[in-house]
Amino acid sequence: MRALAGAAAGLVAAGFGVATAEVLAAATRPAAGPLIAVGGAVIDATPTAVKEFAVRELGTSDKPVLLTVIGLVVAALAAVAGIAGRRRPLLVVAGPAVLGLAGAGAALSRPAAEPYDVVPSLVGAALAGLALWWLLRGGDRTSGVRVDRRRFLRAAALVAGGAVVASGGAVAVRRSVGGARARARESVRLPAAADTGPSVDAGLLTPNKDFYRVDTALTVPRIDLDGWSLRVHGMVDRELRLSFADLLALPLIERPVTMTCVSNEVGGPYLGTARWLGVPLAPLLRSLGVKSGAEQLVARSVEGMTIGTPVATLLDGRDAMLAVGMNGEPLPLEHGFPARMLTPGVYGYAGSCKWLSSLELTTFDQFDPYWVSRGWAAEAPVKTGSRVDRPRPFARLTAGTVTVAGVAWAQRRGIEAVEVRIDDGPWAQAELLPAPSVDTWVQWRYSWPAVAGPHSIAVRATDRTGAVQTQSRATPFPSGATGWHTISVTVS
Repeated sequence: MRALAGAAAGLVAAGFGVATAEVLAAATRPAAGPLIAVGGAVIDATPTAVKEFAVRELGTSDKPVLLTVIGLVVAALAAVAGIAGRRRPLLVVAGPAVLGLAGAGAALSRPAAEPYDVVPSLVGAALAGLALWWLLRGGDRTSGVRVDRRRFLRAAALVAGGAVVASGGAVAVRRSVGGARARARESVRLPAAADTGPSVDAGLLTPNKDFYRVDTALTVPRIDLDGWSLRVHGMVDRELRLSFADLLALPLIERPVTMTCVSNEVGGPYLGTARWLGVPLAPLLRSLGVKSGAEQLVARSVEGMTIGTPVATLLDGRDAMLAVGMNGEPLPLEHGFPARMLTPGVYGYAGSCKWLSSLELTTFDQFDPYWVSRGWAAEAPVKTGSRVDRPRPFARLTAGTVTVAGVAWAQRRGIEAVEVRIDDGPWAQAELLPAPSVDTWVQWRYSWPAVAGPHSIAVRATDRTGAVQTQSRATPFPSGATGWHTISVTVS
């Protein structure tokens, strides 16, 4: 009974403290919440191999799983603190203090941290400590023998009720603040593009709701549009600060572009095509006077992410842009509203920073962006790839003509041919559907006279330089996966 009461006291007190801290963070700086701050610190400290495993196995569920694990660890530590606090009064203070300092330290470790960010964790820890002391004060903490069960249950119910109210308050504040900023996005009216680029069939585009999302943000930043601006600085003759209205007043271009995540395994889902609206980046940089020796453009996000793109890549004629629209509407919140970088032909980690706050011209020696400092390649051209989308792996098919179909991509080079191989037979040419540009994927199809039995279907692409997609298998780290996508089906 003594241990159970102590553990329950620790859990209830910790819940009250964390909930209070989250209310403070939600009302001021959501990233300062202890769970989010610790989660961000854990992501930064996680080895690349573990991150890739999480993306591969959990997909977009990796963030909720991480926050759940952190919550369980906090609960376990709180229970231990409660049990120990019954015997050693000093631990009633020490346990919550350690957790509070850990949360405050994690908050300060974030790239975009501000001094205030320690406040939610420290206040939450202080309240958790007071709650734990109050819950345990009726027992004899020297011997741990006496427990006033009725008093304890009343106190625990009161503190638990406070935790529930605080949790509800945090949710309400997040919804209120987030809802107001989401409504601000909905009120945006994007101007027409000065240059609309090639026409594109809607069937080639990925709907915004289905577009993949891979990033390290545990909560989607909800930016105050009135207070937002983009600073362009560093190795330029003239620095510039642009509001959202300033961006929309510049000549805009609209282009269909396929984006690919470097974490995509062979045949993986992290690939999508959208029609992007934005400010062309090359003319903007040239107007500011890029200084000799500037080698990379470091984009910074409001939540601290840094992504570096070679300056030569941005100035080589491709349609790199500061995107403000996606498929005819303002950028969705989860895809970078109000503005993000987009660099065709480069994996997202090296050219497509979301939730922009600044752009800095610098050199490779002066700064390693987030992913480069973790061993990923500094330059990240997208590799030629192809994928079988129909039929699905392990499908059971009926003998006769079966349409095999999918997509192939080689951004900046374009696709010349796609070939399909059934089992160990010869490669056969697939039909390519029209594509609007070399920066989009190509849809392909092949009519297969399927006969009964188990079969494998493989696909490979050839880009317009004549290079054939390699069969050699490579993992995504450090510069993108390679290999032929192959699936198994059964025909009856």
